Amino acid sequence: MKAALFITCLADGMAPDVAKATVRLLRRLGVEVEVPMAQSCCGQAHINTGYPREAYPLVRKQVSAFEGYDYIVSPSGSCTASIRHQHPGVARGQGDEPLALAAENLGKRTYELSEFLIDVLEVEDVGAYFPHRVTYHPTCHSLRLLRVGDRPLRLLRKVQEIDLVELPDAETCCGFGGTFSVKNSAVSSAMLADKTAAIKASGASVCTAGDASCLLHIGGGLSRQNAKAKPLHLAEILAATKEDAQ
Repeated sequence: MKAALFITCLADGMAPDVAKATVRLLRRLGVEVEVPMAQSCCGQAHINTGYPREAYPLVRKQVSAFEGYDYIVSPSGSCTASIRHQHPGVARGQGDEPLALAAENLGKRTYELSEFLIDVLEVEDVGAYFPHRVTYHPTCHSLRLLRVGDRPLRLLRKVQEIDLVELPDAETCCGFGGTFSVKNSAVSSAMLADKTAAIKASGASVCTAGDASCLLHIGGGLSRQNAKAKPLHLAEILAATKEDAQ
C-alpha cells in the first residue's frame, strides 16, 4: 500500500520528530510512504482568523499536491479537520465549485493517523514498546470534528509495557486554539492551568495527544511549572520499539 504524508507546517517547522516517527511507524507496518514536495500549509490559521480568500490558493495547492493518492495520512487532527471540513467551503466562497468538489474528494482520502491505522490498516497492535506512565489528551478537533473516539486509546492499550492512566476531565480543551491563545491569553492561560493540573494529578510522566500544536501549548505550561510530565506525540509512542529503549 502507498500513502502520502501530509506533514503539516507545524511538524515541519517545530516538531520534525513527529513526522519522522510517523514515517517510521507506517513503513514498519508495510506502507510505502511518499512526501509530496508541492504540499503547503493547509490554511487553517488563515481561515480561523477570518482570511478565507487568502487560504483559497492553499486549498488549490493541496488538491493539486495530493492528486493521484488514494490515502493521505497526517499526524494532526486539526489539519485533517481543516482539509475535511473547511476546504470545500473556502473554494465555494470564491465561486470555485470544481475546486470545492475536488476538495471534498481530497477530504475523503485524508486520514488522521489513528484513523488510518484503525480504519484502513485495521491494526491496533503496531508493535510498539514504551515502558512509561502515559496519559492521553483528546484534542478538540480530533474529538469534536473528526470524532476519532477511542481509536488513539485502543492503539495505546496495545503498546507493550505502557502504564496508561486516565486523564481527569480529559475532554476539556487545553486552551490553545491557535490564535485564541494570543487574542484571549488570560482565558487560554486559565484553561491551560486546569489541563496541566489534571495531567499532574494523573501521575503520568508523559502526556500524549494527536496534535503537536496542543502539545506545544501543554508542554510550555508543564515546563514553566517544572512538572515531571513531558509532552510526546502519539506517533512517537507508537513508533517506539524495544530496540529504541536499549
